[in-house]
Amino acid sequence: MNGEKRKNREQIFAHSGVRKILYGGDYNPEQWPEEVWKEDMRLFQLAGVDCVTLNVFSWAALQPDEETYCFDRLDRIMELVKENGLYVILATSTAAHPAWMARKYPEVLRMEFSGLKRKFGGRHNSCPNSPVYRKYAKRLARKLAERYGHFENLIAWHVNNEYGGECYCENCERAFRVWLKEKYRTLEQLNEAWNTSFWGHTFYDWEEVVVPNLQSEHFAENRTTFQGISLDYRRFCSDSLLRNYQDEQAAIREVTPNIPVTTNLMGFYKPLDYQKWAREMDFVSWDNYPANDTPAAVIAMNHDLMRGIGGGRPFALMEQTPSVTNWLSYNALKRPGVMRLLSWQAVAHGADTVLFFQMRRSIGACEKYHGALIDHVGNEHTRVFREMQALGEELKQIGGRTLGGRTPAKVAILMDWDNWWALEYSAGPSCDLKYLDEVERYYTAFYEQNIPVDFVSVEEELEKYAIVVAPVLYMVKTGYEEILKRYVRAGGTLVTTFFSGIVEEHDLVVAGGYPGRLRELFGVWVEEIDALPTGEQNGFTWNGKHYPAELLCDIMHLESAGGEAVYETDFYAGSPALAKNHFGKGIAWYVATRSSQEFYHDLIKRLARDAGVEELWSPVPQVEVCERQNEEGKFLFFLNHGREDAELTLEKAGIWIQKGKPYEKGAKIWLKGKDVMVYQVQ
Repeated sequence: MNGEKRKNREQIFAHSGVRKILYGGDYNPEQWPEEVWKEDMRLFQLAGVDCVTLNVFSWAALQPDEETYCFDRLDRIMELVKENGLYVILATSTAAHPAWMARKYPEVLRMEFSGLKRKFGGRHNSCPNSPVYRKYAKRLARKLAERYGHFENLIAWHVNNEYGGECYCENCERAFRVWLKEKYRTLEQLNEAWNTSFWGHTFYDWEEVVVPNLQSEHFAENRTTFQGISLDYRRFCSDSLLRNYQDEQAAIREVTPNIPVTTNLMGFYKPLDYQKWAREMDFVSWDNYPANDTPAAVIAMNHDLMRGIGGGRPFALMEQTPSVTNWLSYNALKRPGVMRLLSWQAVAHGADTVLFFQMRRSIGACEKYHGALIDHVGNEHTRVFREMQALGEELKQIGGRTLGGRTPAKVAILMDWDNWWALEYSAGPSCDLKYLDEVERYYTAFYEQNIPVDFVSVEEELEKYAIVVAPVLYMVKTGYEEILKRYVRAGGTLVTTFFSGIVEEHDLVVAGGYPGRLRELFGVWVEEIDALPTGEQNGFTWNGKHYPAELLCDIMHLESAGGEAVYETDFYAGSPALAKNHFGKGIAWYVATRSSQEFYHDLIKRLARDAGVEELWSPVPQVEVCERQNEEGKFLFFLNHGREDAELTLEKAGIWIQKGKPYEKGAKIWLKGKDVMVYQVQ
């Protein structure tokens, strides 16, 4: 299978003949005596489990010393699950290196941001630029592919596990210099990009470049004296771990080119540029672990990001907890119905699997109180098991109807990791300015009005979207302003916010007045930026309603734009707070301050009306509505996140699939608290 076919596949596991949403998750039989395994198979069958992820943390067992490999136990596990009709996602075990490796080759151990050298322990403790680690990780991946690639029930490879963290050791320092040479070619270009004339930081030799941490440029984790250096190191760290993934992926593909390869991502995870990673993955998979009080909109936003980085294709929900998440401060149980609700929410936003961590609860170490299908009691007589059994039956009933379904979105939110990193490294204007806070405000406004959203990168064309929102577009990379101009000129609606257009890709300010390269497009000149401490507000009135102005207030002058609202107090009272610029056939909005969620709701409602973007369904409080479409038809998902029953008036005829019951347009139904309806539109 070539790379193009691999990336165009709509159904993730079509190559293996999978015809339903896969159900199951991480299974660690190596933690248990073999007499337990047979009982596990009985319980899996009872619960409707049809897929397990194996071998996630088994490197020490598979390779007890430098030259010895022992696969006997994994052989027995693989044969057992095959005999019991289970699909397998096989992991490479490389997220935790064996103790012998750390003892014999201490250079594999990471160095912390503080400069502290790690000892053996934990996981994600391997230097990504250690030649020793890379050698043995790639070798293990290849040996696994050679030994198990012929198993017909092997449907995917799972490389490593939840890649993350950074290293600041000598391996990384040397590799960083190589990375910089490839990027900048000459020291003159490096010094220019980093503006090293400031504070006399000019480099005369590549060996003078050191890693930026508490021993050099940083005075706190997110506070750096040279943003350009720290920004490049963030890019380098993400690329280093990605190269680890590519090492193992390449070894696997040499042996099993037709079996897709993935690794489990973690939603809006700041350290790694997932947009870049997703381009190297055969399909996106991720682990959903919201806190007990995470709003449903934020969970949905993470799902939509995972779908977005995968180009709109379905993704795999690789992990979630059946009940408790043990690393939270308070390990509250998922209340009855919540596990099912969150599972269907993932499917509604594009998941073609419902997988969990974990299948059986371990008896020791840090995750022994994390939720599982099989609890410490070891039988099926628990509330969690019964709920998962019921969900397993429901997924069998749904079958493959929704597989490969896409989400038709006419709205996009621009997400860029470089912008995220640079914005939060910025030496001002406010330590309270956080990129995701602003993204979430806009996303929530669309979510509340049942308007689907795609997340897009700066490398994607925008023409298919009626509305594009680019919150806090602090960094505008060279040439991207032309993509935005082309989009608006052709009739698109574009929104950006305060503190946008400030720098280019090296985090150097674009001189000539803010918002820099976006000045013509938005038709404004921002002269100053006022940072308001927590609790202080300005205000403005728009369409007859008063709204607060908080955090930052861009003090701007109108050029070609028209003013929609003005600040009400302070020395800049009367200055525009909201501007609208007609540009070609389209419109560019500049929102010069942060406001209330009510403002974003009202703004999005206005933009959607003007751009002809329709809601999927008339909003009902606490009820989320999503849509997926495939060759089977159009599917609407109604998810009641509230405790109380919700009344729905059916705006389209269709079938409530779980009940097998047809409804006419205009019919009224009650959706119980925490209940889900999958509705196939006729």
